Amino acid sequence: MLPDFNRLKVFYYIFIEKSSTAAARKLNITQSGVSQHLQKLEFELNSALFTRAHRQLVPTEAGLRLFKILKPFMEELETGIKNIKKAQKKPSGHLRIGSPVEFGKMHMPAIFASFRAQFPDVTFFLKLGDPDTLLPMVSRGDLDFAYIDMFPNAGQIIGDFTPYTIEPILKEELVLACSRDYYHKNIKGGHLLEHFVNQTYIAYKPNASALLSWFKFNFGISSIQLNVVLTIDSVQAAIGAISHHLGLGVIVTHLISEEINNGSIVPIRIASKKVVNKIALFQLANKKLTLSEAMFQAHVRKEIHPSEGLIQAP
Repeated sequence: MLPDFNRLKVFYYIFIEKSSTAAARKLNITQSGVSQHLQKLEFELNSALFTRAHRQLVPTEAGLRLFKILKPFMEELETGIKNIKKAQKKPSGHLRIGSPVEFGKMHMPAIFASFRAQFPDVTFFLKLGDPDTLLPMVSRGDLDFAYIDMFPNAGQIIGDFTPYTIEPILKEELVLACSRDYYHKNIKGGHLLEHFVNQTYIAYKPNASALLSWFKFNFGISSIQLNVVLTIDSVQAAIGAISHHLGLGVIVTHLISEEINNGSIVPIRIASKKVVNKIALFQLANKKLTLSEAMFQAHVRKEIHPSEGLIQAP
């Protein structure tokens, strides 16, 4: 069983100050209180920690060993306490954040850089992943908060939302897309369901959830057998496969705006209403934000610039 921390603290300051009287002043307790703590600690350890000689306290071999153990802990503790107090006045410390993969790759580095330009005492850990990865990490406290995809009907988020507060941050349009050559060879302007049944497809997951959701949104069907020729977990790789005429895939339009504008990739829209993915901020309900967390979240809202297919959520 470990000794009482207060006794260890008294020993530490006696050693530092080389005087029980000075230690008492430092700790704002009586000298008799210091002596009692030291005596009880020596009794617990069954070892003398100081030799009293000529009004001085000379550390014994056991005292030297104990101080060697305590010194790095006490220094780290003092530094940590200062940083905690400092963080209440100015953003500092370590933020652990989750993000969708492509959104995190494209936007988070610039957001981190602009935030650190104002608050250089803040450091970051970024975890990229899908909701199945990020939500449990928020729930366990492994992440302070996470930005998470909420693609409608994609089957990405399942479970109980009550542990979280959810704030929509961004909306991005999703379209079924293919190369210009693939479109003219296989689609030819026909946008009925029968035109899509026998096409080749590119999916992000084995269950092709984004594709199935696109069909449900546009044609109202919950089940369809698709010819998926490539399953890949990278949006950029999927865009590359689309550009090489491999098939059709669901893509957020702001990632392919240049290709859409130059005509090399053709977006396919069926319904008048756009298919929208929301990116929402998830954090534990009743969480009291630190100054660093609150200011960073506000910074994200400010730094996300609306573009074609990417808009701030109301």
